[in-house]
Amino acid sequence: MPIRLENVAIAVRDLEEAIAFFTDLGLSVLGRDTVSGEWTDTAVGLDGNHAKIAMLQTPDGQGRLELFEYLHPDAIETAPTLPHEIGMHRVAFSVDDLDEALEIAARHGCHPLRGVATYEDIYRLTYVRGPSGIIVMLAEELKKA
Repeated sequence: MPIRLENVAIAVRDLEEAIAFFTDLGLSVLGRDTVSGEWTDTAVGLDGNHAKIAMLQTPDGQGRLELFEYLHPDAIETAPTLPHEIGMHRVAFSVDDLDEALEIAARHGCHPLRGVATYEDIYRLTYVRGPSGIIVMLAEELKKA
């Protein structure tokens, strides 16, 4: 059976804040909508499901990120995920210039969790805490083809 990744969806506290962060990093908005009704209740498994959504895409057209902000029921605030917790961990992006990406992230108040690391002279990478506490990995390939 052929399979492909459609998107990664992340619930956010503030949709506009999250869109601004990810579009500044280079993703583009494919579309926005407000969804509710029986089909969303069935698909999501949540009665009264009502959310604002936005679908974003990476510049190469291969990766999609769906962001959604709940209108109903009220979103449940949780502590931000730690790097070693079980479950949804992070979203990762390759960038051409890590320093530039970090400058963009900093404009949104998002900074590395600890610093920038180099993995075997292959990548410079870091995790930043993005909007709504999302862990975002940014990696720059050092030996570009």
